[in-house]
Amino acid sequence: MGRSFIVEADGGSRGNPGRAGSGSLVIDAATGEILAEIGTWVGIATNNVAEYRGMLEGIRRAVRIDPTADIHVRMDSQLVVEQMSGRWKIKHPDMRALAEEARGLIGHRSVTFEWIPRADNARADAIANRAMDMGESFGL
Repeated sequence: MGRSFIVEADGGSRGNPGRAGSGSLVIDAATGEILAEIGTWVGIATNNVAEYRGMLEGIRRAVRIDPTADIHVRMDSQLVVEQMSGRWKIKHPDMRALAEEARGLIGHRSVTFEWIPRADNARADAIANRAMDMGESFGL
């Protein structure tokens, strides 16, 4: 049995659109060890675009750590979870491009998505807020 990762991801925008950032963590599912924390300065964008960026950067880092690992993405954005799971259509062109980028990165890998309550996503939220406060990316 191969390795499994949990990616916790979040994004936010102050103004919507406004100053936007995302945060993600890569966690070893077996041990709970945090393997990576990624804060991404998105620039001026919507909350939804920032959420997608958090998901993307978390998956990108998980793949870099172990390209064969199963990945389980946990987010408090029902929109991103439902769109990436194929249950909701993606109408906005910016989000469609980000979803296509994510699907290209995922390829044939085992990646699943789960919606979680906002209170359960505090770590990724804190990283996203730090990226917005700093106005720069870190941990990439």
